[in-house]
Amino acid sequence: MSRTSEPTAAADSRRWWGLVFIGLAQLMVVLDATIVNIALPSAQRELSMSDTNRQWVITAYTLAFGGLLLLGGRIADLVGRKRTFLAGLVGFAIASALGGAAQTDWQLFGSRALQGVFAALLAPSALSLLTTTFTDPRERGKAFGVYSGIAGAGSAVGLLAGGLLTEYLDWRWCMYVNAPIALIAFAGGLWALHDHRPERRTRLDPRGALLACTGLVAVVYGCSEAEPHGWDSPRVLALLTGGVALLALFGWWQTRAGSPLLPPRIVRDRNRAGAFLTLGLAVIAMFGMFLYMTYYFQGVLGYRPVQAGLAFLPMSATIIVTSTQIASRLLHRLPPRLLIAPGTLLAAVALFLLTFLPVRADYAVHVLPSTILFGLGLGLVFVAVMDTATKGVAPEDSGVTSATVNTCQQVGGSIGTALLNTIATSTTGAYVAAHLKSAAATGPVTPAARAAIMKNGVVHGFHVGLAWASVIMLAASVVAWVVITAPAPHHGDRAAGTEGARKAQEPRRARR
Repeated sequence: MSRTSEPTAAADSRRWWGLVFIGLAQLMVVLDATIVNIALPSAQRELSMSDTNRQWVITAYTLAFGGLLLLGGRIADLVGRKRTFLAGLVGFAIASALGGAAQTDWQLFGSRALQGVFAALLAPSALSLLTTTFTDPRERGKAFGVYSGIAGAGSAVGLLAGGLLTEYLDWRWCMYVNAPIALIAFAGGLWALHDHRPERRTRLDPRGALLACTGLVAVVYGCSEAEPHGWDSPRVLALLTGGVALLALFGWWQTRAGSPLLPPRIVRDRNRAGAFLTLGLAVIAMFGMFLYMTYYFQGVLGYRPVQAGLAFLPMSATIIVTSTQIASRLLHRLPPRLLIAPGTLLAAVALFLLTFLPVRADYAVHVLPSTILFGLGLGLVFVAVMDTATKGVAPEDSGVTSATVNTCQQVGGSIGTALLNTIATSTTGAYVAAHLKSAAATGPVTPAARAAIMKNGVVHGFHVGLAWASVIMLAASVVAWVVITAPAPHHGDRAAGTEGARKAQEPRRARR
C-alpha cells in the first residue's frame, strides 16, 4: 500500500512543467554516458592519463550507474520519488563540479563514479515520477513521447555537446555543464512535482541489494573489459560467469525474501518481461551503431568532433519528432506491439543499409537516409516499450520497475559496445592480415597501399558489426511481436480513467 500526498489544483496543473524538469534531468543522465567520449583525448593529455587507465573515465560511471540502479529504484519507493529525485540532482551537480575541477586522473575517475551513484538514484525516480504523475492514457502517451524522445536521442546529443564544448571551450566543460542543468531541474522539480510517500516503511533487503549490485557490476565490468582483452580472456569469462551466477542467486533469493528488492510479480507479467527483453536487445544494437558511426565519421571520413556530432543531429531530431508527434498519438489507439515490432523492423533495415557504406561516402546519399530511418524506428519503439514496461505497476513498485527499465538500457549499452566492437575489430584484423599477405606476395607494400588496406579493413569490420546489429534488432522485433500481447487501450478504459480522476478531485474541491 502507498499513498500520494494530495496535490492542490495549482500543483496538479504544474504536472506538465514537472515533465519539463523530469526530461531535463533524464537528458543530463543519458548524455553524460557519451558526452565525455569526444573529450577523452583532451582530458587524457592534460591529466597525463595512461592508455590503460583512460577507460575508467567511461567505466567508472557505467559501473556505478548500472550496478546500483535496482537499489536506487527501491530507495525511491521507500523514501519518496521526489525526495530521491532532488537528492540525485544535488549529488550529480556536486560530482560534476568535482570532475570538472579534477587535477589528477584518479580524481576524475572518482567523480565519474560518484556521478554514477547519483544517476542510479535519479534515473529510476524520474521515470517513476512520470509513471505516477501521468495516468490518463492520452496524457500518458504525450508524456512518454517526450521522455522517450529524450532517452533515445540523448546519447547522440551527448556526442554533439561533447564535440562543441571540447572544440570551443575546454574538456572540463563537459563536466561543468551538468551543474547548472541539475540546479535548474532541482528548482523546477521542487516547485512542480508532488512527493509520493509510502504509507508503510518496509525493510530494504540488504542481501538482495548486495547480490544485485555485485552481479550487475560484474556483468557491466566484464563487458567493458571484453573490449580491450577479448571475450575469451580469463578475466572476462570469470567476471561474466560470476556476475550471471550472482544474478541467478539474486533471482532465487527474491522468491524467498520478506521484502524483496525486485518483487517477482514485476517480471512475471508477460508484457512487461517482453518489453524489458525488447528494450535490452534494441539498446545493444543502438549503442553498436553509435560506436561504429562515431569512428566512421572521424576515422574514415575525417570529420572534426563538431562535424561528427552534427552528423548525428538528423537522427536525434527524427527520434524526437517521431516520439512526440507520431508514437505518442498512436499509443492509446494501437496495441503496443504494432508500434514496437514495426519500429524495431525499421531500425533493423536501417542498420542493414549501413552495411553498404563505402570508404569515400557522400553523407546526404549514403548516410542520411539510413540514420533518419533508424531514428524513425527508435522513436516508435521507445515510447511504446517504456509505457508497456511501466503500465499497471502498483505505486509502491514504481521505482524498482523504472530501475529495471534503466538497467536494461545500461546493461544493453555495455554489452552492445563491447560485443559489437569486438566483432568489428576482430573482423578488421583478419581482413588486414589477409590482404597485406596477398599484397606482399606480389612485391613490397607501399605506405599508401598499407593505409588503403587498413581503411578498407576498418570499414569492412563496421559492415560485419552493423550486420550483426541488424540481426539483433530483428530479434527484438520478433520478441516484441511474439511475447507482447497487450491489447490497445479501450475507449471505455479512458473514460473510466477520466471519470475516476474527476471524482478524485471532488473531495479536494469540497475541502477548499
